[in-house]
Amino acid sequence: MHKLSFLAGGLLAASLSLTANAEYCPDYDSVLHAPGLQKPAQKSFHHWGNRLLASLNKPFHMVHDQIVKAGDSATMVGKFDYSALFHKDLEDEDIHVYVYGTGMSGWEYLGEHRTNSDGKIYVNINKPEGDYVVRMVVEGDHTEASGYLTVVQPGRKTVLFDIDGTLTLNDFEAIGDYLGTDTAEMHNYAAEVVWDYVEKGYQVVYLTGRQYWMAKTTRNWFNTKGLFQWHLRTDSNAENPASPQTQAYKTAYIRHLLNDVQLDIVRAYGNAATDIAAYADAGLSKSETYIIGPEAGKEGTQTVDGDYAYHYSTVVTETPAAGCEWR
Repeated sequence: MHKLSFLAGGLLAASLSLTANAEYCPDYDSVLHAPGLQKPAQKSFHHWGNRLLASLNKPFHMVHDQIVKAGDSATMVGKFDYSALFHKDLEDEDIHVYVYGTGMSGWEYLGEHRTNSDGKIYVNINKPEGDYVVRMVVEGDHTEASGYLTVVQPGRKTVLFDIDGTLTLNDFEAIGDYLGTDTAEMHNYAAEVVWDYVEKGYQVVYLTGRQYWMAKTTRNWFNTKGLFQWHLRTDSNAENPASPQTQAYKTAYIRHLLNDVQLDIVRAYGNAATDIAAYADAGLSKSETYIIGPEAGKEGTQTVDGDYAYHYSTVVTETPAAGCEWR
């Protein structure tokens, strides 16, 4: 399959001699082939109200993906709630946390953590350069959520994507995904664009104005469409994707990636005026800012015309590999 074809190339390249200072490509292979997890013993919830909550409602748990510079520790934040309508937090209950990834032979247990009044836990992790999946399991009913940790050397070449209206056809299709009434359609050749960058060794970052509680359905949508699903960043505070704070949130996060993580964001994709402004305010080059839809080409940005077919054949396929070493 196309979406996994880069793995064979990665394994072949891994046979090349590597220097101690090699710049490694993202280690997608380790995370994609995580072994099965033996879950902890299931025990009753501490509170009868939580037992009732979990028995009557679907879970919408999520783990925020994190990307940090090598040598820095990461704080993985898990958020646990139930009900598509009310998003009632799971308070004062135990969550078991595990990690697996680069250079590991099995899951590492990171302990038992108690949710706070916001249904959150905070787990500090310190790992060497590589990619890791962090799985959090609710002790009371064995529901779970996974997030991803990426530890990088400064300068990793990165491509950034908005989702709604950029990869999907418009800004409102996520609602159907969330309600389970429809599946958001993608622009033609959008998936090929994303996977071409992945296969060339670029770090892919999805930066969306979607609310944090849409992370679960967003990851399901990635799987349905055969898209690579991390690094995903949703808005922890927004009440809706069109929130006035979306631009500021995106600008702040991009600055974090540039200044703290020290990524080299070589190209960015969006569709909205807020994307154009956020990318510019963060310091991204308009010559490498590609906009699709009615805002395409505005404010000195580059136009993606209609869909991604022409852009894919003329720009993306001609983009050189990131120049990193596969493990």
